[in-house]
Amino acid sequence: MTPSSSRSSACTTARTRPAAFCCPSCGATPARRTIDPQGAKVSMTPANETAGKRPVVADDLLKLRFLMGADLAPDGRTVVYALSRADTESNTDHADLFLLDRRSKACRRLTYADTVHVAPVFSPDGRWIAFLSARGGAPQIFVMPADGGEARQLTSLPRGVSGGPAWSPDGTHIAFAAGPQGEPRDPAKPYRVTRAVWRADGIGVLDDAGTDIYVVEVGGGEPQRLTDDAALNFEPVWTSDGTSIAYLASHDPGAAPMTMHLRMVDLDGGVSELAHAGLISSHTACPDGRIAYLIGYEPGRLPGTKAELRVVDPRTGAHDPRTTGLDAGVGGILQPDMPAVQMSLGRLVVSDDGAHAYTMVQRGGEGEIVKVALSGPESYEPVVAGERVCAPACLRGDTLLFAGFGMTEPGDLYTFDVAARREERLTELNAALLAELDLPSARRLEFVSGDGATVEGWFLPPPDGGDAPYPTLLGIHGGPHTGWGHTFNFDFLMLAGAGFGVLFVNQRGSTGYGDDFATTVNNDYGNLDYTDLMKGVDHAVELGLADPDRLGVFGISCGGFLTGWIIGHTDRFKAACPENPFFNWFSMYGTSDTGLWQGPTVMGGAPHERRDDYERCSPITYAHRCTTPTLFLQHEADHRCPPEQTEQYYAILKANGVPAEMLRFPGTSHHGSLVGPPSHRLAQNEALLDWMIRYV
Repeated sequence: MTPSSSRSSACTTARTRPAAFCCPSCGATPARRTIDPQGAKVSMTPANETAGKRPVVADDLLKLRFLMGADLAPDGRTVVYALSRADTESNTDHADLFLLDRRSKACRRLTYADTVHVAPVFSPDGRWIAFLSARGGAPQIFVMPADGGEARQLTSLPRGVSGGPAWSPDGTHIAFAAGPQGEPRDPAKPYRVTRAVWRADGIGVLDDAGTDIYVVEVGGGEPQRLTDDAALNFEPVWTSDGTSIAYLASHDPGAAPMTMHLRMVDLDGGVSELAHAGLISSHTACPDGRIAYLIGYEPGRLPGTKAELRVVDPRTGAHDPRTTGLDAGVGGILQPDMPAVQMSLGRLVVSDDGAHAYTMVQRGGEGEIVKVALSGPESYEPVVAGERVCAPACLRGDTLLFAGFGMTEPGDLYTFDVAARREERLTELNAALLAELDLPSARRLEFVSGDGATVEGWFLPPPDGGDAPYPTLLGIHGGPHTGWGHTFNFDFLMLAGAGFGVLFVNQRGSTGYGDDFATTVNNDYGNLDYTDLMKGVDHAVELGLADPDRLGVFGISCGGFLTGWIIGHTDRFKAACPENPFFNWFSMYGTSDTGLWQGPTVMGGAPHERRDDYERCSPITYAHRCTTPTLFLQHEADHRCPPEQTEQYYAILKANGVPAEMLRFPGTSHHGSLVGPPSHRLAQNEALLDWMIRYV
């Protein structure tokens, strides 16, 4: 499995604290939902306080603030960032811009309208900030003085702007991406499709959603459209000389499924192809005119093979791989449970002299920033690491701005001086709320699986301790080529706060442990991955942490797949909760937006060519064995793991008299529990908790 007038006011804070300044204080201590030791009753009682603190509850999700973008001024003195907040009245997320002075620690709020302000970027001279704002309805590009003041609207496209802004090197133009601007298709009328992959998750019908690259003069004027094709063109990046724009293109009707293109367009509209294989996750311009990019999932390589950093010279077409000898993949994904998904992935950034790039690399459950040489012999050096996820945002001179996340840290901004090797924390954006909470500490586990492989996992106990063993829930990540680790997962904290232990394991298929570990699941789903998970549960039981008689299991996407697999192969779990799962490789081939690629690539052929493998590796094959009470969580606009997958398994359980329910979320996509409306995210958390309390 792989978006009112401005004004300013000073915020003050004590010198001993970083800039936690612009977040409101959070609410009063709620009651705590507790589990009866005999499993017979659920009661609402005042929270057991540890040093005046309380456990995490579901409603805390709506009090958290999340980073949605950040940039460092060219002189390195100030940082602008976007901070989201859930608005329960409108059932949407709002985001505002804040300006932080690194020296004085003074912080100012730059925008105040109850809408979305995101993607802030300083102009090359540092005098202006460009950003996207939906204050007038559809998102448009605005520019405001960097020291605050009235914002000026640059675009007025009928259906808005979908991506950007990106400043030209001389600061005179801004590039951006925008979709069709004509009248939308009437959804009540018949329509014809001709694409092989005709709709995509989070996008919808692709013929309705093609995006193009535009430029607009900062001084004013009509935007100029540079591309005009049927692909989704996005992520514009100016070349160093300001004559061209490198961008990514997906869903080109003439390309193979799951192919990303790196292309370049001149200001006169001439397009050239730079790379067109696999998935390109990030790219940036080098001072010498080359383009650096990250690429994975290439044809001819097994899914799960590590991604690489390469550099392409547009003048010659030559590609220079820079991380072939690195023992870990670049741009790894540690699965979070928060809206700041893109911020946690980070960007590829390049030094001013073009000698080095900085990118995130996943090692086990950690995301470190690695310095990579862009010329000469391959060279890589970790510069920011630790038990956390560190995601680069930008590099100005010797100052690297990055976002840091942890198991109990939902994201803050840091800088690292690459010359002095000195790190500075800039924000504590959720300090007030986190200070109220009794947060658990995870215990790292390591165990030997059935074939002798070493597997890593973690156990999160209830924060108030209590007597072990605990009723324990096994959480399974999606992908499968992602991983758990030191990033923020609200679900885990909420479940631990309710008295559960939470076990999470990086089973076979996970990234961060080498290619063999990740790729071994291909054409063998449900074998070693299942064994690893069961061995992880056994290990937690042997350590006296998990109660073997009170176990539950849950997971999203491929984690939902493995949840369905588990309950079709064992009855040791008292409750299950698959979210947006896939259960049937046959139907996924024709209904998922990745089906035409994933089935043949993972299974080694189309369904008619590998019928036995498709059947053997499908959880639906074993659903008739399931006796576990199961709650299915399904987002109805999911085109990655479509609702029909859930409906098949649900029907079998209902026909067999197994307790089963389905909670459906209208209008939200595969990642609805991360970025859907606040009410949907809260309902998902409450339903998961309720089901586990009911049966575990």
